[in-house]
Order: sequence, then C-alpha cells, then structure tokens
Amino acid sequence: MNAALGRAGVLLGLLACLAGAGVLASGLARRRPSDLKQGGTYAWLALAGAALAALAMERALVTHDFSLAYVAQNNSRDTPLLFTLTGMWSALEGSILLWTLVLAAYGAAVATRYRQRRSDPVVGWALLVIYAVAAFFFSLMLGPADPFRHVAGAVPADGAGPNPLLQDHPLVAVHPPLLYAGFVGLTVPFAFAVGSLVTGRLGGEWSAHARRWALLAWGLLTAGIVLGAWWSYQVLGWGGFWAWDPVENASLLPWLCATAYLHSTMAEERRGLLRVWNLSLCVSAFALTILGTFLTRSGVVESVHSFTQSAIGPLLLGAFGAVVACGIGLVAWRGDALRSPGGVDSPVSREGAILANNVVFAGFALVVLLGTVFPLLVEAVSGQQLSVGRPYFDQMTRPLGLALLFLMAVAPALPWRKASAELAGSRLAVPAWAGGLTVAGCSLAGVRGLADLVAFGLAAFAGTSALGHLWRSARSAWRRGAGLAALAGRSTGGMVVHLGVVVVAVGLAASLSYGHRAELALRPGQSGRVAGHQLTYLGSYRLSAPNRQEVVERVRLDGSRVLGPAVSSFRGDTEGVGTPAVASGPTADVYLTVDSGPGDPSGVAVIGVVVQPLVMWLWIGGALMALGTLLALVPAARRPGRAGPPSGLDGGVLEPLRERAPEPVA
Repeated sequence: MNAALGRAGVLLGLLACLAGAGVLASGLARRRPSDLKQGGTYAWLALAGAALAALAMERALVTHDFSLAYVAQNNSRDTPLLFTLTGMWSALEGSILLWTLVLAAYGAAVATRYRQRRSDPVVGWALLVIYAVAAFFFSLMLGPADPFRHVAGAVPADGAGPNPLLQDHPLVAVHPPLLYAGFVGLTVPFAFAVGSLVTGRLGGEWSAHARRWALLAWGLLTAGIVLGAWWSYQVLGWGGFWAWDPVENASLLPWLCATAYLHSTMAEERRGLLRVWNLSLCVSAFALTILGTFLTRSGVVESVHSFTQSAIGPLLLGAFGAVVACGIGLVAWRGDALRSPGGVDSPVSREGAILANNVVFAGFALVVLLGTVFPLLVEAVSGQQLSVGRPYFDQMTRPLGLALLFLMAVAPALPWRKASAELAGSRLAVPAWAGGLTVAGCSLAGVRGLADLVAFGLAAFAGTSALGHLWRSARSAWRRGAGLAALAGRSTGGMVVHLGVVVVAVGLAASLSYGHRAELALRPGQSGRVAGHQLTYLGSYRLSAPNRQEVVERVRLDGSRVLGPAVSSFRGDTEGVGTPAVASGPTADVYLTVDSGPGDPSGVAVIGVVVQPLVMWLWIGGALMALGTLLALVPAARRPGRAGPPSGLDGGVLEPLRERAPEPVA
C-alpha cells in the first residue's frame, strides 16, 4: 500500500507539472491570459503529489514496511522515532523526494504570491521553469532514484538501520531540510531571471522580485550551512567544523554566488548597473545547486556527507549543462538590451565598492570550484587520483576573506556616484581607529601572526562601521518618533548580517590559529593538564539503548564539571562511532574524544583533548546572520510623505521594492 500511494503521488506530481507547463506554454505562445491564470493552479496539484509521496514514505518508515528496499536499507525496528522520521532524507532516493517536496512547495508559494498577476508573461515563464525543474526531479523518482522500489526476494524481518552518523544527533532533523530549502529556493530567482530575459522586460520590478526570493533562499542556506558546521563539530569527533570537504564546498559555492548577487543588485536598482553580471550570478547560483546535487548524489566523490554510487549522475550532469546553456544563451540574446545606461563614475563610491566586492566573491567561488572539481577532471582525463587538501583552500581563501572584511567596512560608508576623500575619511575615522587599537591591543596581549592580527583589526574595523550605521539608524528613528519596528528593513538587516559575519570571522581566526590538541593516557583517578585545564579520569560505564550500545568515559574538567565522551556501537557497525563531549564557553571550548578505552589490555583510557578559543561565537555569528536576514525580509517603515510601493506590488513580507534610502552592502 505504501508503495502504491507513493508512486501515485510521484505520478500525480509529474503529470501536474507536465500539464501545467503545457498550459502555460500554450498560453504564452497564443498570448491567452486565461491559460496563464489556469496554469498556476497546477502548482497545488504538484505539491499534493509530492506531499502524498512524502507521507507514504514516512508511513512506510514508521510502520517498518521492509518490503520497500529504501526502508529495509535505512530503517530498523529499534531505530528511535526521531531518526526513523529523518530516515526519509538519509539516503539518495529519499533526498530526491525531499528536494522535490521543497521545490513543489516553492512552486505553490509563487503561484499563490502572484495569483493576481498570473496573466503576466513573466510570472508565466517563471512558473513554467519551476514546473520543468520539478518534472525533472519527479522523473528521477520514477526511474533511477525510485524510493518505492520493492526488495528483491523475500521481505526481511528487520532492516539495516540508518547510517550510524545519521542517528547520533538531533541536528539531522534540522540541518538537511534547511539546507535543501536554501538550495531549492534558488530555483525561484533563476525562474524569474529566465522570465525577464525571454519577455525582454529587464527593468527593476522583476529584478527586485528575484532579489527578494534570493534573499529568502540565501538566509535559509546560510542557516543550513552553519548548522551543518555545528553538526560536524558535535558528531564527527575530529574537533573541527569545516574541512573543505567536496560536499561542504558544494553548499558553499551557490552561497557565494547568491551573496554576490544580493550585493550587486543594489547597484542595478540604484544606478541601472551590472545587469548582465546580475543575471549571470543568478544563473550561476542555481546551476551550482545542480552541480552540488551531482557531486553529492552521483558517488563521484568520497565524503562522509555524500551518498552511494548511483545512475542519476549523468542525468544531473546533463541538467547542469542544460541550465548553463540556457542561461548563457538568453543573456547573450538580450545582450544589447542589458547594456547599462552609465558606468561607475568613481572607484571611491558605493557602486565601486560593490563591484570590488563582487570581484572578490567571484574569485572566492573560482578558487573553491577549482579545488573541488580539479581532482575529478584529472581522474576523468588521465585516470590518476589526486586530492586538493585544506592547505590549498586556506592559503587561497584567507586573503580573499580579509579583503571582504575590508570592503564590508568601507562600502556602507560611501555614497553613490562619488565620494570625496574628506567624506570617506570622516565616516571611516572611528572604525579605523577601532581597528588600529584592536591590532595594538592584540599585539600587547601576545597575539602573533600577521594574518591573525590583520583579521582581528579588520573585524573591529567592519564591526564598528556596522554598529555606527545601526546607531545612526536608531537615532534617526528616535528623532522621528518611530518605534523599534522602524529599524526593520534591508538596511538594518544588512548591518546585522555584517555583524554576524564579523563575529564568525573572529571565531574562525581564533579557533583555527590558537587551538591546542593533546592526548592524555590516564588510569582511573589520574589527572593531566592541557592548555591550563585539569582533566581527571573517573572511569567508565556502559549504556544500552534499543539502537546502540555505548561506553561512556567519565572525565572531570577543572575539578567540577563531569563530561562523558563515548564510543557507540550500532547494528552492523564493527568499529564504533565516537561521540565527543563538549564544554562550551564564551572564551573557549574543551572538546573531549575517546581514542581508546578500558578494553585496552593496559587498562588505560586515552582521551583526546582539543581546547579551542571562541568557537561558541561561530554559532552566535550564524544566529546574527539569520536574524539579519529576517529583518531584511520585513518591509522598512516609510517616512511620512514618502510614496507607497509601485503599482501592483503589495506591502507584505515579500515586497520587492521599498524606499530608496542609502543602503549598506549586505
């Protein structure tokens, strides 16, 4: 029954997408508004089909329907309910199902958001693109990525259970859905970009709509990446949070392009600049989500995050090529119409800083892309296997990150068109002093290393600049008699995002450069010291749970708190999975792992110890970035006498245009 319901849902979704695309194509070709209006209704049928398939899969997991191969491979009777539910995205076929469900939800949201404007050809083309992409993923589930395939032979009495790493922390219930929501959300701005290019309506209105959807997707993707880093830190037991893994890079690449796009569209809205560049970034961000899906789900890379070898790799690679060809072709076709009416008057201006910002982001993305795919290209051409490791990424991206911190401080302080040296100096004097004093203070405190000193100084420079902007906005709102709600909007949200980036940058610089690693071989009652912390081994005990057996080592930290790093053994896992214990604080984290336990013939427990400063601030910075995104999505309060939004646009949470007050680069 579960298989029948699931396949019925997939088939319904596919037919709805094909029918909707057909009706829209007919309406666009014949210029019939009634067909365009009708075409949007199929989005809800597609969502119903995807939801039915997802519910059928969850029902199969909860009821332990081991007649389905997916359930037999990724579920067992003793798997806890939370990890039973998250099993839907624990392997290849289920992840495609989640992707399709999220995309169908976006399609329904677009159809609903523009229900009064479905007769507009731009909306029609955007929905047509969404239908086409959704139809592709529905088709995968009817072919090589069928989540409802029956087991071959007799139905097993029990299943193998999820991957041990996917049933060891509750973040597996949050991180993947958020990451998918960000990934898939970049389909919408791409769809509007295609609609604008095909219709030739390249003005500011639809560009602003695309920007708002991109901002929503960017915020979700940011939250997903940060939570993924936290999950890695809490689960994998290596004491780090970012390893430049190919699959991690696959999520970073569209984030970089989307970030550059959100910056550069401000120059288009204000000055009509960078139109070709903006559309190219919009296409690139979506194309890189398809490339990331290929890297994650084709089996071409070995990663703790990737899925097994599958037959969908060539299909995803073909889809990536089609998206790139479509984007390049449309931009080239409309090249003359996309020419900007003017240029950058001065490099010392807001648009000059935005252009420099985009050059740095593009360089960052190119470095990451090259380091990620170059080994695959070499292996495909010559058969030789090589790896590009962390030293390459660290050395190549560090100066780019420092340049971005500098531009974060400078850009919001510059006016449009041209800034005098006196004006720029007056606006940046206090932030510059803050940066200089920070460098001096760090040097006196014993901080060494040019790159770290520059990072701390630029962080203070950028942070003070953002705080100054927020202070001026708050003071202006107070003088107008407006409440705190007047601070919402893109300008304030952008500065809060900047503060979050600054906090993350400080946490990265401190934790990566000034951490301590050691191993302590201790018998019960013995103590050792690492980086000023005393650790006393108290012995071990065993825990039994339905899905695992756990050996916990008890370690007292600094004479008070007792931590319990452990090794867990899951069904079918012969080596065991380490579960670190983390004592997190505002100044440093103490991170403990078990490198060997009482099973050792000597009776000595070897405890791995990592002491890293300011790690907590990585997660705080990520939370600030999420808060800033929410503030930027809320329409800014208008001053008395200001005109309302352009005709046809509402003032809701997805309002694309607002007052043209000076804006920061966000």
